[in-house]
Amino acid sequence: MARRKNEQTRVDLSAFDQAGAHVIDNPLTTEVEDSYLEYAYSVIHSRALPDARDGLKPVHRRILWSMQQQGYRPDRAYVKSARVVGDVMGRYHPHGNLAIYDAMVRLAQDFSLNVPLIDGHGNFGSPDDGPAAERYTESRMSREAMLLVGELGEGTVDFKPNYDGSELEPTVLPAAFPNLLVNGTSGIAVGMATNMIPHNLGEVVAAARHLIGDPEADLDAIMRFVPGPDLPTGGQLLGLDEVRRAYETGRGVVRMRARAQTGPLEGGRGRQAITIVELPYGVGTEKIIEAITDEVKGKLITSGPRKGQRQAARLQGIADVKDLTDREHGTRLVIECKVGVNPQALLADLYRLTPLETSFGINNLVLVDGQPRTLGLKALLEVFLAHRYEVVTRRTTHRRTKRQDRLHLVDGLLIALIDIDRVVAIIRGSDDAAAAKAALMSEFGLSEIQANYILDTPLRRLTRFDRLELETEQQRLNEEIAELSRILDNEDVLRQVVSDELAAVADEFASPRRTTLIDGDLKEVLAASAPAGPLEVADDPCQVILSATGLIARTAAESEEATEARRRSGRVKHDAVRNVVHSTARGRVLLVTSRGRAFKTDVLPLPVLPEQSGTVSIRGGMSASELVPLEKGERVVGLAPLTTDDSPGLALGTRHGVVKVCAPEWPVRSDEFEVITLKDGDEVVQATWLTDGAESLVFVTSDASLLRFPATLVRPQGLKGGGMAGINLGAGAEVLSFNVIDTKDPQHGEPMVVTSTGTQVKVTPFAAYPAKGRATGGVRVQRFLKGETRLAVAWAGPRPVGASSTGDPVDLPDPDTRRDGSGEAVLMGPQIVGHLIERG
Repeated sequence: MARRKNEQTRVDLSAFDQAGAHVIDNPLTTEVEDSYLEYAYSVIHSRALPDARDGLKPVHRRILWSMQQQGYRPDRAYVKSARVVGDVMGRYHPHGNLAIYDAMVRLAQDFSLNVPLIDGHGNFGSPDDGPAAERYTESRMSREAMLLVGELGEGTVDFKPNYDGSELEPTVLPAAFPNLLVNGTSGIAVGMATNMIPHNLGEVVAAARHLIGDPEADLDAIMRFVPGPDLPTGGQLLGLDEVRRAYETGRGVVRMRARAQTGPLEGGRGRQAITIVELPYGVGTEKIIEAITDEVKGKLITSGPRKGQRQAARLQGIADVKDLTDREHGTRLVIECKVGVNPQALLADLYRLTPLETSFGINNLVLVDGQPRTLGLKALLEVFLAHRYEVVTRRTTHRRTKRQDRLHLVDGLLIALIDIDRVVAIIRGSDDAAAAKAALMSEFGLSEIQANYILDTPLRRLTRFDRLELETEQQRLNEEIAELSRILDNEDVLRQVVSDELAAVADEFASPRRTTLIDGDLKEVLAASAPAGPLEVADDPCQVILSATGLIARTAAESEEATEARRRSGRVKHDAVRNVVHSTARGRVLLVTSRGRAFKTDVLPLPVLPEQSGTVSIRGGMSASELVPLEKGERVVGLAPLTTDDSPGLALGTRHGVVKVCAPEWPVRSDEFEVITLKDGDEVVQATWLTDGAESLVFVTSDASLLRFPATLVRPQGLKGGGMAGINLGAGAEVLSFNVIDTKDPQHGEPMVVTSTGTQVKVTPFAAYPAKGRATGGVRVQRFLKGETRLAVAWAGPRPVGASSTGDPVDLPDPDTRRDGSGEAVLMGPQIVGHLIERG
């Protein structure tokens, strides 16, 4: 039985090369058995491991070679994939059609390769689903694939017989770019496996070109060009220390993480959502949903005394999961949070418990000269460059030989043209072609090749004009031969040619990096990325603060972990405040814009200000424009709570002097609505929430008029109301500021009025200005000096502070008790004014 098995094995191996035949023809001694096993392993390795030069396994190489032979190029029509598979299986790869089609499908998947080598038409699968059958899909070579096979006809690589000896196939492809590093690969051989991660084409080419110029460059120099892998699916790569270890040794484990966005759920009535827009390499949305389902319900126990029962759920706070992924918008997996759940804390649990964060084990095991070797980044580049040097050398030799052969023929024709009459006479006087050839060789000193070519050339070509063309061609061929010889004779020129060709590839095919790299030690990165705070935030009171520079944030609720309190003294950036409203951590507030629109916004996702005493700064906040969809020129000008209490409503003042108190009758089913109907060209200057209606409303105009009147003079209106006259404006004047001042609140200090022309700044106690009736002209707030025609900035309220447009502090002068004084000269006046908040 054993004998028959050995004989059968010999038959199976009979199609292989001479080494296998040598083993077959010898008795199975111990020495021969070892030789036989070594040969068998080498055969298996060659099938399963990629070649370091072109980055392809034999099946992939045969697919591209067959498609190139059959003319399935990018400029041709698509052909049935079954036709391609049949060609490869019948001529080069005697294995099952499914194995060939699976290999072909991977070459067409843009989520598997950075640079797909096959242009597929039809369903070629997804990370979760397989492709359609080969009879339903169509394919052709991609433009990038032509870079791998484009020089095959110029003697650049060796060829070998196919499995039955009827045809030839290349042992390796010329490969004009480092395909192995760009696209990565995976494979399993006897007792070993390879798993190479993809990289960015532009970065790898840049590193290869640097290595051409500096062959002694170390790994750190190369990593300036290739800082880390670049995955087709994007996402994040954590811990570059492990990446460097893999680049140095050829082995390592990197951590991949999905890219997620958190924010309010559209139409979710206060709920938050986590939207996954990029996934780790090789992970699909169905795997994520399955893992989330298992963790929410608890995994099913399959063995032991509790078999059939479920473990305790480890994932809390998820209301629903929706897969909205499509071809137009790409990956979009929406994870809806329950009310009051902190999305950042939930995201940390998702990273920990699901494939949203996973590992990739790098093992750069490749074939070098037919032997498996594990190589680092520099060694892989060196093997590729050595291959390119050989390819360009052989290609150049081939091209020079072709031109030399043609020059030899051209020289012979030119010799014949010098005495064309004699040439014709010799041919006419010869008995046959052999005699004519011998006579020409003897008479003119021609070679046999030249004589045969002259005999085969029609007489009509031997004219005066053809002689000019031949002389031009002779000169061109001599120049090209000289240039090709320079490449072959000078190694520096050869290196430059390879570098220039790589640069041309990068210029045409390089793409921006998709994957974000997060530097540092992996453990430290994972620890730093875990957000502090509980999963579910209690609905404790907090404050929402809007700065005069348009940043918004909230104070920490009592249930949230706060940092150790610190003392801050003096002015800092973004400390000029426009509005403060009281809410709760899981509540909602109203953002009012200059176009009179209001948006309901959740408080929970707002940045939390650190707990500290002293001056409050909003520099850790987010731009209010990121929370609401603003139109061009529109800005957020105020805040309001959604609770009514005893307030008469929201006070608004417009650029044209209109005042409105909007009754707090907010629509229940709409998150966006108008709070005032504006006339053309008008806009809201400021929107402030009234506490009890006993406040004073203050207008300050560009022509230095101030009008103060009680809020009780303004009757509350509904949402559609357009307001009423607030201040009478002079010709060409407009409202600069509208403020609400509580004169019965000594806790926040005495209210002040700040005005500025840009070079003159004036701070005056608010009490210096008398109250007047609504819709009057007010009183003068600052006297203009010569050359001044209007105010640039105005504001009224307690604890005033000035700032630049970027939030940097700008000092204000001491108060001036003169109601209509001209102010104090300054080098630079404030561009915005707000009030200061201090915590005890």
